[in-house]
Amino acid sequence: MGKVRIVTDSTADIPADIREKLGITMVPLKVLFGEETYLDAVTIHAEQFYEKLAHAPVLPTTSQPSPHEFSEVYQRLLDEDADSPIISIHLSAALSGTHQSAVIAQSMLEGGADLTIVDSKSASYGFGLCVVKAAEMALAGETKERILEEIAQLQRNTQLYFLVDSLDFLQKGGRIGKASALIGSILNIKPILSLDNDGVVLAVDKVRGTKKAMARIIELLKQQFGDEPVSATMAWTNPNPAGDELTRLVISEFNVQAINYTTVGTVIGTHTGPGTSAVFMHRF
Repeated sequence: MGKVRIVTDSTADIPADIREKLGITMVPLKVLFGEETYLDAVTIHAEQFYEKLAHAPVLPTTSQPSPHEFSEVYQRLLDEDADSPIISIHLSAALSGTHQSAVIAQSMLEGGADLTIVDSKSASYGFGLCVVKAAEMALAGETKERILEEIAQLQRNTQLYFLVDSLDFLQKGGRIGKASALIGSILNIKPILSLDNDGVVLAVDKVRGTKKAMARIIELLKQQFGDEPVSATMAWTNPNPAGDELTRLVISEFNVQAINYTTVGTVIGTHTGPGTSAVFMHRF
């Protein structure tokens, strides 16, 4: 049996150099500005996207890869080594049809392909870190079963919180109601957002002002992790003072043994807007 191959999609927000180093195969989602279609993290990157977003007359939209696009990727990997199991890890099925496209693609493959498709029930580096860990284990020669166990454990033990600068993008994408967005904007209400166990966007708390919101995130993380050794990943959209401050607080308040940084990519950024900051934390 060959080494396990790891597939993901572009919403995992894994930096290109890490994907390349670990041999992760990435299937891009699409971002549409009017008639212009871009492949996320292939023909448009975060910096270009946020610059374009600032001047766009209408908000962009996104679409998932087709089953055919997934099946082509799976078939190519199988042609390279038919004996290598494939683990394909994707954006929460509650947020996108990407996972479903992968499942349909699996049914299109001929023969008994050893392919496992995982609904991360998360977004951005909330599942990007699962993908990276899986790829590291695959390179080390670990079995498919052992890798899937580790992914499940990371899913259980990783906590995600994020803040958005404006509620307009979530409202226009149908994630929150128009009234909530309007009231939040008028009163400077900052919802502390997370994803529930089904991978659905969840408002954990609401406070007034960004500084208080960040302090509340630290408080919530303290309740879960205390002084235990942790690994943290900080993610943000375009250059973002709130992201810098949240990073400073995490480093000063927790026993951080490892810290990573990434940019919230174009697809997630379409739905959360510029000025988004996130922290992903799990026990080290």
